[in-house]
Amino acid sequence: MVDKTAIEAALGRIVDPARGEDIVSAGQVKAVNVAGGAVSFVLEVDPARGGAMEPLRQAAEAAVAALDGVSSVKAVMTAHAPAGTAPARGPVPNLRPEGSAPQVPPKPVAQGPEKLPGVDRVIAVASGKGGVGKSTLAANLAVALAGRGQKVGLLDADVYGPSQPRMLGVSGRPSSPDGNIILPLRNHGVTVMSLGLMVDEDEALVWRGPMLMGALQQMLGQVQWGKLDVLLVDLPPGTGDVQMTLCQKTQVAGAVVVSTPQDIALIDARKGIDMFRRMDCPILGIVENMAGFVCDGCGKQHYPFGHGGAKAEAKKLAVPFLGEIPLDLDIRVAGDGGAPIVALKPESPQAQAFWAVADALISARAAA
Repeated sequence: MVDKTAIEAALGRIVDPARGEDIVSAGQVKAVNVAGGAVSFVLEVDPARGGAMEPLRQAAEAAVAALDGVSSVKAVMTAHAPAGTAPARGPVPNLRPEGSAPQVPPKPVAQGPEKLPGVDRVIAVASGKGGVGKSTLAANLAVALAGRGQKVGLLDADVYGPSQPRMLGVSGRPSSPDGNIILPLRNHGVTVMSLGLMVDEDEALVWRGPMLMGALQQMLGQVQWGKLDVLLVDLPPGTGDVQMTLCQKTQVAGAVVVSTPQDIALIDARKGIDMFRRMDCPILGIVENMAGFVCDGCGKQHYPFGHGGAKAEAKKLAVPFLGEIPLDLDIRVAGDGGAPIVALKPESPQAQAFWAVADALISARAAA
């Protein structure tokens, strides 16, 4: 089996004439990925030299293809825009089967937010900080909305920690019949797409902002979502490039913000809400996660992170409070096992908390 050292050694023999040095030493080779005999990598180039770099890309592919143990090679070019300029579109790994038609060039970038074809509403699921259970809420909320008869998609845009493939029990690389349209996967009544399906589970995505923004736009625009009532977007924590790109490029119906009850989490949740308001994205509500647990020994309710903080914050900020989710082992075990608690034990008290959030969103939509 070929390893990354051998791949980088082969690429180190490819010299960029304009730079006078090899592409590895010049730092142009990024995100080398090896899956069995399939190799993919990114060539980061000067935006002004994109067309002229195509022969160099082909030479790089040929050098790697000549290595023992390599069955296929795919190199994708991207450009890192200089400060103060519009960002270049970053790549989702090209899924074009060998011998198929070339990839269709991307559409011109729109000047304002666009509505996704066939998708009634896009809802962002966000958090001010990591570790508050945002992805767990997104997975269970998607299954609950599907259980209420909605046609639901879930885009895992948490590019640095894509967990939806594990939580929703999907695996395998998505296919592309024409090199342009990407076919998502489906489980528990939810259509799913994630960058976690493009790379090994243990592999980090070491990508700059422009690459992340380009990948998000491709997953929104090139995935065959079909006709959906709602597309949930599981965002990374914080207030960065991915959140801003989503709001700037796509019509978003609103955001659901997830927080735990303690003050340190609520401080970051306020920042997230402020960012969405600045981007003219409505706040559909706040969810308080890890609100409390029932002790197996004494049978009493305990609140290790405090109680009611998110509800009080929602009232203070004049946004809806969508409900509380308990801190419960069954929720964690279900997610790790690939079947969210709403799918695994739909009648359980733990699942009822997620059903309540889904019903609150549906009611708010009906009343709008």
